Amino acid sequence: MVKKPFTVDLDKPLVFQVGHLGEAYDKWVHQPVVSKECPRFFGNDFCELLTRTKWWVIPLVWLPVVCWFVSTSIQRGLAPTQAASAVAGGVFIWTLIEYSLHRFLFHMKTTSYWGNTLHFLLHGCHHKHPMDRLRLVFPPAATAILCVPVWSLFKLFSTPSTTPALFAGGLLGYVIYDCTHYYLHHGKPSVGLSQTLKRYHLNHHFRVQSKGFGITSSIWDHVFGTHPAMRATGKSR
Repeated sequence: MVKKPFTVDLDKPLVFQVGHLGEAYDKWVHQPVVSKECPRFFGNDFCELLTRTKWWVIPLVWLPVVCWFVSTSIQRGLAPTQAASAVAGGVFIWTLIEYSLHRFLFHMKTTSYWGNTLHFLLHGCHHKHPMDRLRLVFPPAATAILCVPVWSLFKLFSTPSTTPALFAGGLLGYVIYDCTHYYLHHGKPSVGLSQTLKRYHLNHHFRVQSKGFGITSSIWDHVFGTHPAMRATGKSR
């Protein structure tokens, strides 16, 4: 008897279903469901709540942290102009981190049950349901976990007085990224840079998912040869 391929029931909690797709997961997750409805991830209400974050939580939580790290560098003897330069450097470094995470972690290929499940939670859910308002930004707890290796990296390559301001810049870059990402999906830019970025990002979602990994900038796509050939997507929303 030929075994029927597994089919995900979109009317039931998704997370513990997607692992059963196996090798079919990558194709399935890149067939978007364009709806503003928020799909159910978990049967447990508390776990479900942890997956949902409003966009304004990101600046509310992290901008005070950015300010605290900058003030720490100044207290350690860094001049305000030096702190500002370190923050700017951190923002620039973030653009490379943003690109690298999106390309190599968020778009890694998985086929195992737990690989598919974790990938869906990390980024696959966003490609499957790109208009889900409550899962467009990272929950603060997940961001805090990712901050640990970033802080350790900055600490390794900079001085004790510079590290906090440099890290603050990276964190500020993240806040800009998450808010920009939300706006590109749910804002309605009509002209200028924001319209270009929206078109660029929708091209990544609906046409060429293997290119166009930059969100706030396409600079690293140009550098590493992943800049897609652009055309109108017809998907602007």
